[in-house]
Amino acid sequence: METKPTLLLHSCCAPCSSSVIERLKNDYDITVFYYNPNIYPKEEYAKRKNEQIRLLKQLEINLIEGKYEPEKYFDCIKGFENQKEGEPRCYECYKLRLSETFKKAKELNFDFFTTTLSVSPMKNARWINEIGIAIQNKKCKFLVEDFKKKDGYKRSIELSKEFDLYRQNYCGCEASLFIAQHKCLK
Repeated sequence: METKPTLLLHSCCAPCSSSVIERLKNDYDITVFYYNPNIYPKEEYAKRKNEQIRLLKQLEINLIEGKYEPEKYFDCIKGFENQKEGEPRCYECYKLRLSETFKKAKELNFDFFTTTLSVSPMKNARWINEIGIAIQNKKCKFLVEDFKKKDGYKRSIELSKEFDLYRQNYCGCEASLFIAQHKCLK
């Protein structure tokens, strides 16, 4: 039996990871890396993490939990705090999470690393891929993808219903929570 290449998959949440895992599981030996210091508040972080754990148990996929270090996130977005989603604040957040994923992938000798972030229509796949390519090396390559293509986002919604997953209504950071709350007030 041929062994599959190993892939460390950064996941932002269970719903996003569902369709990405489904798409990649036949070609890669996947381990999920849950590293999201941007998520606010801490209770939301715990809720999303627990949903990720629940899904991965059902899918029989291993999980590595990164540290919850919001101070590291706030340091990386200094000067960009008041920007809307999709602006340079997000680029810096992608860079932080992908850098930590790459660091963990190198440390544990994974063949590839990537992220579920691009499954969201709110995330800039070009930026995500640009960052991943810039930090990869010969031993640990970045898997370039735009997971929202081929109905990836639509499939994540279907799988969320199938697995009865909690689907949040904001990206995770404090700024996106503020925007989501104020859209509800209008």
